[in-house]
Amino acid sequence: MTLLRKGPWWLGLAVIFMGAVCFYASTELAATAQYAAIGPGLFVAAIGLGLMGLGVLLLIQIARGEVFEPDEAENAAPGQPMDKRAFFTALLAAIVPALTIETLGLPATAMLSFMLVARAFGSKRLVADLIAGLVLGGISWFVFGWLGLQLGGFFPLAGV
Repeated sequence: MTLLRKGPWWLGLAVIFMGAVCFYASTELAATAQYAAIGPGLFVAAIGLGLMGLGVLLLIQIARGEVFEPDEAENAAPGQPMDKRAFFTALLAAIVPALTIETLGLPATAMLSFMLVARAFGSKRLVADLIAGLVLGGISWFVFGWLGLQLGGFFPLAGV
């Protein structure tokens, strides 16, 4: 019973759960497309299956008693507690697109997410991060439009 308490079992189960959510979401997407042999659903299903497989492998490593310590190349202090502020800032950056993309559009949503991720990694340059996110999001919006994929308006609130 001590083995069950010792390892981070929740982590393996969380990876399997994320994979299952992706796989379930893939059922709503087309697996094939009219203009191509494969569609977006195939990629989401493959990612979901891959995550579930990785979660199982992680549980196997935990059951074997593998110790998870950072490598020297990771530049992490092994005994230091998790930076909860940085974690929740990055989590918010992952949630922002689901909440804002239809209202704000891709460029503004990318701007906010980029700024939040940069802040989670320790950046203090708020304006520079916002500009970088807006430029990357704008370029992405134009490139996808050029490829024929419609991502909604550039800035729907302004009618653009």
